[in-house]
Amino acid sequence: MGILEIMLLGIILVILGIFGFKILLKIGKITISILLHMLLGWTLLFIWNFLPFFKIPINLLTVLVAGFGGILGVGILIMAKALGFY
Repeated sequence: MGILEIMLLGIILVILGIFGFKILLKIGKITISILLHMLLGWTLLFIWNFLPFFKIPINLLTVLVAGFGGILGVGILIMAKALGFY
């Protein structure tokens, strides 16, 4: 393998590495965003249960709705509980 082929292969690998790194950063940003929404939703659900109006059970379904929905998810759970859906 000549020096030109090695340099060309090196340049291609660097370009692919930069492209892969950018994709990993996007995935990481999305993952961190989802984790923050889940934490905020679960926290709001936990705080809501301290209020004397009505209790929303903390189970797998409500944690997932509150987690993926964040504030909107907790609002949906509150409306569903107020309307008697569960």
